Amino acid sequence: MKPLLQFAVRNLLTRPLRTTLSLIGLTVAIMAMVGLFSVANGLDRMVEDTFDRIPGLLVVQPGAPIPLFSKLPTTWGEEIAEVDGVSIVNAEVWSRVQMIEGKQVFSPPRFLFGTDVTTRGKLRKAVYRDALVDGRFLDADDHGTLNVVVSRRIADEFNKGVGETLRVDGNSLTIVGIYNCNSLFLDVTILIDIDQARRMCRTGADTVSAFYVELVDEARSDEVIAAVQDRFRGRKLDPVSTSDLMDMAVGTSATADTPQLPDLLKVILSPLLTPPPQSPTEQPKPGDRPESPGQNDAGQPVAGNQADELPLEISSVADWAEDFEKFSADLDIFLLVMTGIGIVIAVVSILNTMLMSVTERSIEFGILKANGWSRRDILVLIGLESAILGLAGGVLGAAAGWGAAQLINHYWSDRVYLYAGPGLLAFSVAFSMLLGMVGGLYPAYLAARMTPMDAIRRA
Repeated sequence: MKPLLQFAVRNLLTRPLRTTLSLIGLTVAIMAMVGLFSVANGLDRMVEDTFDRIPGLLVVQPGAPIPLFSKLPTTWGEEIAEVDGVSIVNAEVWSRVQMIEGKQVFSPPRFLFGTDVTTRGKLRKAVYRDALVDGRFLDADDHGTLNVVVSRRIADEFNKGVGETLRVDGNSLTIVGIYNCNSLFLDVTILIDIDQARRMCRTGADTVSAFYVELVDEARSDEVIAAVQDRFRGRKLDPVSTSDLMDMAVGTSATADTPQLPDLLKVILSPLLTPPPQSPTEQPKPGDRPESPGQNDAGQPVAGNQADELPLEISSVADWAEDFEKFSADLDIFLLVMTGIGIVIAVVSILNTMLMSVTERSIEFGILKANGWSRRDILVLIGLESAILGLAGGVLGAAAGWGAAQLINHYWSDRVYLYAGPGLLAFSVAFSMLLGMVGGLYPAYLAARMTPMDAIRRA
């Protein structure tokens, strides 16, 4: 086998231009595959890391993708706290930030996170508090003040430190703490007292965006979820108006120095956030009496959708993770299709290289056959040549893809996170080697079936 391997390497080196072009094509394809799948791997890693830090339950309005698009009555927090197994209920108000230090904030987005500082301090596990790297976290003394805790990325972006003032949507906020979760999902918020957040985003005291629920140690999340759902089942909740949804999506500010960009965004988002009109069959007929929750026209209980109606949605970390896994699975399919295009090009490149090599070396194969080489020997020789191409292209492509991921993470750390782990790199190299061997199968078959007389005629 060793002489065959040396012979295969020498054959590739005798045709450096063609070998190099084939190697470049395979390297680019593998590099693209590593780069594309590192996007999905990075997303999965961020989601897993984020949800591992949030052990509680989140209560939002049904259909709200994130708390930013949710509105719930403030008084419901007291009722949720009465459910067996619930330890702490922390009210949250979320809003999108428009301006920081006179700079329009669009990408990456920043969010104002208003929290009940009193109940927040009672949580056993609090993701932002546990990630504090400088200063202190918000406590009960910060109620009614403009003291804030910001992420290190926001502090570094605007060259701010603890004790300094950060101008946000026309309000001068005092930084008392800096946290660093090292997560694109988490390092985007400015934490402030909930009442001040309501004032800044013009939200009434009677509504919140969400409730974060921490359970007692022995409680089971599925049982608590079922109990909360039973308590609120059949209640009605006024739907969030389109204007409210757009205000929450683009952010609002009561100050005069906020530009008019939100108005433009509202026009753009209006078709997306406006609910579709009811069909004629859904319109109530004259004289119809609306049914009460859980009852029919005769006042008797029913088991239909109306009785099962829920005005809130309470989810565990596992539920949110499953939703992201579905999105990631769809993303993997898209990336696989995109990668397949590059792989087809690479296989065609190898096939062309090996076919041309077999054609040019017909006399060589005839001489080898005349000197006793078997078909198996010829197959192994061509297979080794194509496998070497695949291995070299895989190593170079994996290295280039990993390096590109590191550069992107370094220069655009606040916008994207790519993860090219050892498993992906090893798979890429093995897959590339397999591609090389597949690309050399047909040329190897042609060379193996060639007789010495065929080789002389072709010459």
